[in-house]
Amino acid sequence: MAQDGFLKVSRRGVLAGGVASAAAGRASIAFAQENSVASAVEATVPLKFTVNGEDRQLDLDTRTTLLDALREHLQLTGTKKGCDHGQCGACTVMVNGERINSCLSLAVQHEGDEVTTIEGLGSADNLHPMQAAFVKHDGYQCGYCTPGQICSAVAVLDEIRKGIPSHVTEDLDGAMQPSNVEMRERMSGNICRCGAYSNIAEAMAEVAGA
Repeated sequence: MAQDGFLKVSRRGVLAGGVASAAAGRASIAFAQENSVASAVEATVPLKFTVNGEDRQLDLDTRTTLLDALREHLQLTGTKKGCDHGQCGACTVMVNGERINSCLSLAVQHEGDEVTTIEGLGSADNLHPMQAAFVKHDGYQCGYCTPGQICSAVAVLDEIRKGIPSHVTEDLDGAMQPSNVEMRERMSGNICRCGAYSNIAEAMAEVAGA
């Protein structure tokens, strides 16, 4: 039989002990989470790739998107951050000749790749034909989506020349034509809030005809 007072614990003591244990557990979890976050922040890797024809090297947090690497680390701010969910196309760039949404791609995935942004297509003194056509046909209004629109438009015409079909391609065996329907379907992932779609289509048609 236990002696008087030995192993005697009041109900209040049990509750107090439970609260203290829970608090200690939460503190341990918070400490572990802080250490985990700190470790993740410190996890940087070297990245070598070519951007607009120039070899570049960066040390990046493994979570850095290609979009942020271009804008924040290389100061190539022509590529825009729109929805940041891959839905608006404002961040479109070309990687190894194919267009991608740079906000959905981690920079570390592009070791050794060739990236082309709007800055790499042309300059104020030497515009790319698509840039010149956008100016001529007023294919922009506020201009925020324009870099992504132009990069996508250049890639679209290249896709058509290569014979890569789209959802609306009717003849998979014949020569593919840059029809209005074909170009609009392929550009549907690039959103223009101003609604300059008809002007963009005219600019693309002029380049395609040339």
